[in-house]
Amino acid sequence: MKIYWRLLSYARPLGQYIVPFFFASLLASLFGILNFALLIPLLNLLFNQVSSEEAAQMTRLPDPALSIDYLSGLFNYYFGTFMQEHGRLGALQFVCGVIVVSVLLADIFRYLSARVLERFKVNMVARLRQAVFDNAVGLHLGFFSNERKGDLISRVMTDVQEVENSIANTFSAAFKEVFTLLVYLIVLFSVSVSLTLFAFLVFPISGAFIAYIVKQMRKDARTGQQRLGGLISLMDEAFGGMRVVKGFNAENFIKKRFWQENDAYRRAIKSMAYKREMAGPFSEFMGVTIVAFILLYGGSLVLSNESELSAAEFIFYIITFSQVLRPAKEISNAFSNTQRGLASGERVLELVDAVNTIPEKPGDVSVSEFSEKIEVRNVWFAYETGSPVLSDINFTMTKGKTVALVGSSGGGKSTLADLIPRFYEPTAGNILYDGQNLSNITPASLRSQMGIVTQESILFNDTIFNNIAFGAHTTEEEVIAAAKIANAHDFISEQSEGYQTVIGDRGTKLSGGQRQRLSIARAILKNPPILILDEATSALDTESEKLVQEALAHLMQNRTVLVIAHRLSTIQHADEILVLHQGRIIERGTHDVLLKNPDGFYWKLTAMQS
Repeated sequence: MKIYWRLLSYARPLGQYIVPFFFASLLASLFGILNFALLIPLLNLLFNQVSSEEAAQMTRLPDPALSIDYLSGLFNYYFGTFMQEHGRLGALQFVCGVIVVSVLLADIFRYLSARVLERFKVNMVARLRQAVFDNAVGLHLGFFSNERKGDLISRVMTDVQEVENSIANTFSAAFKEVFTLLVYLIVLFSVSVSLTLFAFLVFPISGAFIAYIVKQMRKDARTGQQRLGGLISLMDEAFGGMRVVKGFNAENFIKKRFWQENDAYRRAIKSMAYKREMAGPFSEFMGVTIVAFILLYGGSLVLSNESELSAAEFIFYIITFSQVLRPAKEISNAFSNTQRGLASGERVLELVDAVNTIPEKPGDVSVSEFSEKIEVRNVWFAYETGSPVLSDINFTMTKGKTVALVGSSGGGKSTLADLIPRFYEPTAGNILYDGQNLSNITPASLRSQMGIVTQESILFNDTIFNNIAFGAHTTEEEVIAAAKIANAHDFISEQSEGYQTVIGDRGTKLSGGQRQRLSIARAILKNPPILILDEATSALDTESEKLVQEALAHLMQNRTVLVIAHRLSTIQHADEILVLHQGRIIERGTHDVLLKNPDGFYWKLTAMQS
């Protein structure tokens, strides 16, 4: 129930839904039961059970009171008046007219309650989905390294939708159907206490059976949602890497993996569906069995004239009792379906409750400029599980200088670069920004002073203009100026719609060099004092590399730069080169100084590339 109430809290204030839903559902139930109550005078009239003398006795107007007897007396008054003035046919017309009006009012209030329920559902789900997405986007970078993207998408979309389908339906059952059931029960007890008590002796058996089914369903529901997340992840990987799939003739391999995930999902959903569908027929069977017993027991009393009920009242009782089965069945089905919603709710709330390990703490300061230097002091770093990736790192990035990181793959260069904008926190040691510890600076203000260009160009399925202006309020002139500095204006102008050309998913309509120049233009437009370049040219051909290098040269002017490079020719003019090997700095100095040591690691790297 804790999960259920937490999910409902996203629809606050609940009062704006509960109050109108309560009254609309209550009135719909009352007018609904009135339709069946009118069967008694209708049947008595048709079977000639109402004499003129009895009709005359009904013509006394009852005293006003807030009770069922007053409503019954009011109806009898008008019924008797119509019968006296217009005969049996007039009374029949009166009853039929009241039935039509009653049905109309019941349907109107039923529609109004449905409107309130839909408003409740869409508002709750929209807020829940927004809360999930907002918290996920605010989490640290390491969280996304450990999670499958498809599973995250499944939680935000599919699981939240499941919450809407099941939790909201339970909300309806908890109010509307419960109200309806209570009204029917009150009427049944008012007609015959003994018959009603006899009928409900068998209900605990049905309740115990359904409770057992519900318990089993929740386990299957969670397994099914996890499998669905795996399916979405697999599709995302397959469609995103289709070039590799086809290049290695791996279509059958991917199909087999998908079949395995799909079959596991099928089995989980099938098991849950079998249990869910069993609850409805069983409760219906139990209900019909009880009705049959009532017919047998009550009918025998009526036939032998031993019952306090007339034939018309007994028929009304049977019809009313049969209607009790519908809300009872709806409540049973709703709570059965809720298990899938609760399983999805658990997965959604896990994402809502995920903690950002790099939070903005009270008292953190904001930085608006970069004045002196960034110092890395005795820094160690290890991921959540594993040995240290960086060990005792020390260096200084002075304003206006370029520091280069080189070394073999897996040496920790990208990890070290990720520590500077606080994508991760050091396991030990400190990083100082103008003398201020990074852990005491708000991440947003720190990153506003930095521009990042990575080996993989991160672009979005949007226009070229919006990709360059990403996250910034800027003018077209400023975007064009940034594109010209990045050597991108010429190829942009050749596009069919210029800067308004949509570049496709991840920029697939552009070449690697073009995508990289758009990333550089985006960094130029931001105009940051600190620049981090993570192997920005290593995946390009010679011509593209030349254009990108020229763009980078423009970008690096008068900036503090941390550059990671595999091609050592691109960092020969760096003010300091740090050679990382197995997480440690084993050499440092300028290009010329490092080349003077023929036994050094940097000299070997240079010799290998030349």
